[in-house]
Amino acid sequence: MLRPAFALLIPNPLSILGRVKMGAFSVVYSKGSSPAYVLGMVKMGAFSVVLAAALLTPLACRSEPTATVSTSPAATAPAPAATGEQPPVEGHQPTVASASASVRHSLESGSMQELNVIMATTVLEVGTQRVAFLLTTPTGLVKEDNQVFITPVYLPSNSARASIETRFHRWPYGTRGAFAAQMDFDRPGSWRLDITAEGPDGGRAVAEIEVLEDSPVPFIGSVGPLSENKTLSSVDDIALLTTDYSPDPALYEVTIREAVESPLPAVVVFASPAFCTTATCGPQVDAVSELREAYGGQAHFIHVEIYDNPSEIQGDLDRARIALTVDQWGLSGLPHWFNESWTFVLNAGGQVHNRFEGFATVTELEESLRSTLK
Repeated sequence: MLRPAFALLIPNPLSILGRVKMGAFSVVYSKGSSPAYVLGMVKMGAFSVVLAAALLTPLACRSEPTATVSTSPAATAPAPAATGEQPPVEGHQPTVASASASVRHSLESGSMQELNVIMATTVLEVGTQRVAFLLTTPTGLVKEDNQVFITPVYLPSNSARASIETRFHRWPYGTRGAFAAQMDFDRPGSWRLDITAEGPDGGRAVAEIEVLEDSPVPFIGSVGPLSENKTLSSVDDIALLTTDYSPDPALYEVTIREAVESPLPAVVVFASPAFCTTATCGPQVDAVSELREAYGGQAHFIHVEIYDNPSEIQGDLDRARIALTVDQWGLSGLPHWFNESWTFVLNAGGQVHNRFEGFATVTELEESLRSTLK
């Protein structure tokens, strides 16, 4: 079973600290809440410490590797294109389009160091989209002092596309980061990503992905569901809208329908700050809030909590109900998805201009938003 890539990041000590803080801050934030609710939130923080402690093992020593090693030097050397290759899909105009990715990882051995690739983007589809991934050596993460290139190869014909240089995006606290690039897949099917890093942690890695034609998540160029997500005007208490312990009220003022029907672009983040599996959802909502402070009045900014009943969960996700808006946007229909964040940047016409699976930095979101304001 494919686990979300970010689920491998739980051992981050700062994530542990964040979970402990979540429990502590819940005591402050939950003034007036029932003792059971406060206790449940503190227990959630304590449980995260126990879980993370069990997982604090070096990446190289994991009993369940995220990639299989290939001993064939030809694994990343594209063969000449075969004859009879299917032509690219012409004029592909997806609506709620897309592809789901079932990712199989393999590593190349040879003259260069073997790197492990962890795909952060697991939902891929025909068309141009952001592809993000992490690279690791046996001793740690590959970071920004390396140039990383990615070459997509269409496996049925073993034909390689042009290599693309990626950009490294550092995550909050400077302990993690991902490489990302805009990539175009012109047809569905099996693809291979040949990844080369040049620098102090130089090496090669290979990831095989499946690009499908359809997934439930709105694709770039489509207009997502005109959801009537709950806002401050429809509930009495912001605690009914979010699990964020210090919420930004400005993220709960308009519905997605209102944002789409307005003449402004919008940034919509689906996340559960308190119960995110990898503790990256809180920072993701914070990133959207930071963007709002810089571009307030020029766009709408919306946070949709993953769970419909945050005030009733009391630290026990067995009580949780997925919000209707999350279902409408297709996230709950993704294989192996639990509660990780997705962020959509909508243009002034309401179309999806860009989408970000998992954590996206303020820089990535700002670049996407600014391009809708031109």
